[in-house]
Amino acid sequence: MERSTEVFRHPGRHRVAVFALDGVIPFELGIPLRILGGALGVEDGKPLYEVVTCSLAPGPVRTDADFPVVVEHGVAALAQADTVVVPASHELGPVFHEGVLSPRLAGAFAAIRPGTRVLSICTGSYLLAAAGLLDGRPATTHWMHTDHFQRLFPRVRVDPDVLYVDDGDVLTSAGVAAGVDLCLHVVRRDFGTAVANAVARRTVVPPHREGGQAQYIRRPLPEPQLAGTERARAWALDRLDQPLTLRQLAERESMSVRTFTRRFREEVGMSAGRWLTQQRVELARHLLESTDLSVDQVARKAGFGTGASMRQHLQLTLGVSPTAYRRTFQSSGTR
Repeated sequence: MERSTEVFRHPGRHRVAVFALDGVIPFELGIPLRILGGALGVEDGKPLYEVVTCSLAPGPVRTDADFPVVVEHGVAALAQADTVVVPASHELGPVFHEGVLSPRLAGAFAAIRPGTRVLSICTGSYLLAAAGLLDGRPATTHWMHTDHFQRLFPRVRVDPDVLYVDDGDVLTSAGVAAGVDLCLHVVRRDFGTAVANAVARRTVVPPHREGGQAQYIRRPLPEPQLAGTERARAWALDRLDQPLTLRQLAERESMSVRTFTRRFREEVGMSAGRWLTQQRVELARHLLESTDLSVDQVARKAGFGTGASMRQHLQLTLGVSPTAYRRTFQSSGTR
């Protein structure tokens, strides 16, 4: 029996339940508490999330290490949460091999209220897919399992290259440490870049990692004499307000455009054009949050040229207009 019907005890905080199952990986289990639990309000320094760990029932939960964890809460936490996080487990059994939930797991997922945001870390995506939460949606998982995941769940639109996928109320991350990237993205989405960057600094991780998991898939090592693209990226970051061409970037590394394009994708996991757009969106977000520049001024400083162009990119990336984004994150600093 659970000790209390009221799991969350801090009104006003965003309620997060981390769903730990037997075989859970301790590193991934700890990511939501470390990242979400470390998010503090800009003005008052108070925690913005309340993070609790739960399982199918209160009590000890096996991990893939040589120690268990003792969980205080059962599925009542899932029913009360605003966000549910499902980390990976090495004991998924029929979920991993057949794509089906046991009756107890099905009951647990049924307890999640409609409209609750659900996140998975690494192969936690198997549980979301088996519960039907990913049908017809884009999603990702650890690169070692993307082919198997796609065969097992053909209705899911699997992206094997990205670090995480944000599909609104359902978000999935790639393997292991990509859970850090996903949780930082959630903080950034909920409370803005200033809060997310502060969490990243305290955790000593980059606030936004370039590229996708394609860069971590084992490939033959490049010839040691071949140059990389790091100098070109650093050069571009200092000139995001200017029109930048692929030829200019390639010239910084003394490469042909063709060679540079190939090396850039190998190192970063995406095209140079997509990377530039991503960096400009991040700069625009920072300027919208931290300055009183007009939308057109922000657009010019971020390299979009016009306010209309920036509106289009922010709408595609964030689902909101620049004005709405600024209103959300600049007016109060917290929500």
